[in-house]
Amino acid sequence: MEFKEVIKNRYSCKKYSDRKIPEEKLTAILEAGRLAPTARNSQEQRIYVLQSPEMLAKVDKITPCRYGAPVVLVVAYDKDHVFTYPGGRIQSGAEDATIVATQMILAAADEGVDSCWLNNLDPDKAAAEFGLPDNEEIVMLMDLGYAAEGAGPLPNHGSRKDLSETVTYL
Repeated sequence: MEFKEVIKNRYSCKKYSDRKIPEEKLTAILEAGRLAPTARNSQEQRIYVLQSPEMLAKVDKITPCRYGAPVVLVVAYDKDHVFTYPGGRIQSGAEDATIVATQMILAAADEGVDSCWLNNLDPDKAAAEFGLPDNEEIVMLMDLGYAAEGAGPLPNHGSRKDLSETVTYL
């Protein structure tokens, strides 16, 4: 699919079928995250693939926003290996993990796999539920799967502000 079509048509899927994602498609999505640029190429992202009924039940326990997807990715970063920017206030971890997640979301769309960014959760409770190390910070969870029949973008999906409302040239 052409990139412009990927970004135009991709939406946050809120209802999934039980159709499984083929391993080669899941690997392609994960590979897109691996290839994402990170500050100083630190690659501090940590991706956890949740597919078992037990792990998906844990996701359901920590957020009301898993929409029946057969796969959930946990996107986190290693807090001990981030780059601290000049001034010392900002670190690269959340930013880099977000770039990784975005590339995986777009790769999923390119593979014909639907996704949804899940952030209605307490990251500390999620980390405890999944048994993640103390040095890792969760940025988001990502539903992955195939849209159920009748699923589609929200009615306002195509409504966008004019570029002049969101961009200023200085």
